[in-house]
Amino acid sequence: MRLRICTWNVNSVRLRAEQAARFVAEQGPDVLCLQEIKCREGEFPRQAFVDMGLPHLKIAGQKGWHGVAMASRLPLEDAPPLDVCREGHARCVGATVAGVEIHNFYIPAGGDVPDRVENPKFDHKLDFYEKLTAELGKRDPKAPLAIVGDLNVAPGENDVWNHKYMSKIVSHTPVEIEAMDALRKSLGFIDLTREAYPEPQKLASWWSYRAQDFRQSNRGLRLDHILVTPGLRDAAFRLGAAAARIHDDVREWERPSDHAPVSADLML
Repeated sequence: MRLRICTWNVNSVRLRAEQAARFVAEQGPDVLCLQEIKCREGEFPRQAFVDMGLPHLKIAGQKGWHGVAMASRLPLEDAPPLDVCREGHARCVGATVAGVEIHNFYIPAGGDVPDRVENPKFDHKLDFYEKLTAELGKRDPKAPLAIVGDLNVAPGENDVWNHKYMSKIVSHTPVEIEAMDALRKSLGFIDLTREAYPEPQKLASWWSYRAQDFRQSNRGLRLDHILVTPGLRDAAFRLGAAAARIHDDVREWERPSDHAPVSADLML
């Protein structure tokens, strides 16, 4: 069977429920992982997701900020928690779907100053990465596990519009890249989007609202990721190549999120 996993920082699920319905109708994800839902659990538009064919829901909500959710065509079973947010924010939700353990994260952006001492938000971001990496290091790399979401780091030179400039800006500083690399190495995670579009192709999943035409300004960052363990390598490459993509056309829709959805297929 095909399991299509999609991650999308939707930047308010109530504001973009209709866009979610359009995306689901066009792309047919089996599991839609959302970040920045910006609502409490009771405020989540459940019926809209039932109507779009994703009736199985797991929601970690928070008033006004953060919040993550999973909406699935298939039943969601409990998964061991990976809640590593020291501030107690709603930034992680996990479940097992068709035998695949999926954890959906909204990792802190980290503020503006890339200094752990001067900027508590940046320290929180690195602490989040460190705790998550330590927890994952206890797992079996052969187990079918996917880490998805807005991880708020653009890890490669071709995941930003200008490597030299962005190396001083939060999201692409050397210490953040090192933190994400340690996470990736913890279980030998495979970056499915980059496997589908190898270096040196430029990739981005986020563009600032400040640009009237995001394609013309072309100052994007690849902040949204789908990482899978070696236990899912065969499923990810069963058709000969990784089937992953960034749906940047969604960024062109009216009143879009600043992030585009990212999807990957597993052939189980």
